[in-house]
Amino acid sequence: MKASRIAAAGAVAGVTVLAVSVPAFAHVSVQPEGEAAKGSYAVVDFKVPNERDNASTTKLEVTFPADHPLASVMPQPVEGWEAKVTKSKLDKPLELHGKKIDEVVSKVTWTAEDKGIEPGFFQKFPVSIGTLPEDADELVFKALQTYSNKEVVRWIEVPQEGQEEPEYPAPVLALSEANDDGHHGASDDEAEKTEDGAEAENASAKTSAAGSEESGDSTDTTARVLGVVGIVVGAAGVAYGVLAGRRRTTA
Repeated sequence: MKASRIAAAGAVAGVTVLAVSVPAFAHVSVQPEGEAAKGSYAVVDFKVPNERDNASTTKLEVTFPADHPLASVMPQPVEGWEAKVTKSKLDKPLELHGKKIDEVVSKVTWTAEDKGIEPGFFQKFPVSIGTLPEDADELVFKALQTYSNKEVVRWIEVPQEGQEEPEYPAPVLALSEANDDGHHGASDDEAEKTEDGAEAENASAKTSAAGSEESGDSTDTTARVLGVVGIVVGAAGVAYGVLAGRRRTTA
């Protein structure tokens, strides 16, 4: 009986490890390149893993927050993808570099020009945004991920503090406080340089895309390894239980 219980516990442990370690990382997310300080400009990456074994990701649609509109949104060119920027009118104009802005980017759509994100890979989509709001701790970007088989995954559920992460969480960008010296990170001049340097960044985008295909995601790899280890442990437990049972029967 003891051996059988050990085998059963091992099998349950293996399945549990596999269940909790893999899906937790497989969703569209957003992270800053460096810091995303309130009142500043930042470059953020929308990271898109391919969750399917039989289809490629061919389109990503990211909706920008309407409650905190961003006056400047500029996607960096990504090799193999076409970026379309959708703008909308504002009820209350914003001010950027001393100019009144009455429309902002409400959505950016990336469409694959070739195969897209194939199974087992992920892709980053960099965007320069600003200025970040000073009266918010985070920004929520709802996203739609479309596969080559026409399946659409809606990453639009807003995570709530103190509750479990939803099944399809929307990408959330955490904002840090302004620097202690009173500056808000990137200055207006630096932001203008970022905007004017879009063409130069194209080469960096190509390198980033190639690197992502070669390196993969170490976090996802670790999760998969843990899952495989769990399965092996479970199988070993079951085998041990069976052998122990046979020995008792023979005896």
